[in-house]
Amino acid sequence: MSKCEQCIVREFSSIKALSKEELIKMSESKTAFTVKKGQAIFNEGDVINGVFCVKEGTCKIVKLGANGKDSVLKLINKGRILGQHAVISEEKSSLSAIAVEDMQVCFIPKVNIMENFNHNNKFSLEVTREICHELKEANEATSNYSNKNVKERLALALLHLNEIAGTDKDGILNIQLSREEIAGMVGTATESCIRLLAELKKTELIDLVGKKIKINNLKGLQRLSNSES
Repeated sequence: MSKCEQCIVREFSSIKALSKEELIKMSESKTAFTVKKGQAIFNEGDVINGVFCVKEGTCKIVKLGANGKDSVLKLINKGRILGQHAVISEEKSSLSAIAVEDMQVCFIPKVNIMENFNHNNKFSLEVTREICHELKEANEATSNYSNKNVKERLALALLHLNEIAGTDKDGILNIQLSREEIAGMVGTATESCIRLLAELKKTELIDLVGKKIKINNLKGLQRLSNSES
């Protein structure tokens, strides 16, 4: 089991505000486990009694809509922490986290998190900043998506996948989502997503290699999504 003071999650999260002694104590309290593709780290409505540190792999953050279909709000990859908001607010989780590939995750009990939150001002400030940043991201994503048509939202989703996972030397995305999962990110029917992917291929913005997606023209996707700076 790796030590918290040596973990990649520390570099990118509020854990960097903890002292060496606090990190050692946290390391002694944590539980490391594997989450297989398709399994839930936690589900909407669960009481979360700690936080989850993503060491390897990617999960999708999902909200169940009024129509009974899942909306994929974003993807979370290694170096991030899940569950802080529910732990601090002491509310049931309003979202689900589902692995889209095999993952390595550590669970840190709530009692350890709250002890540091209550006694380490720097840590509590970092946690609060992270929660605020997540809320800001969610608000911006909602506003951004509501002003775009389906094809523009698909281009945004592909750009998000590229940002999260990157591509191999041939330009193929390093993460493979099902067409249904991509449709959930875009907020459209699976059939519509398949048709739009074919249109993007026809215009040579992407290529479809089996179930994988190759990015041919990143600038073109940025122009289509109206997100080019």
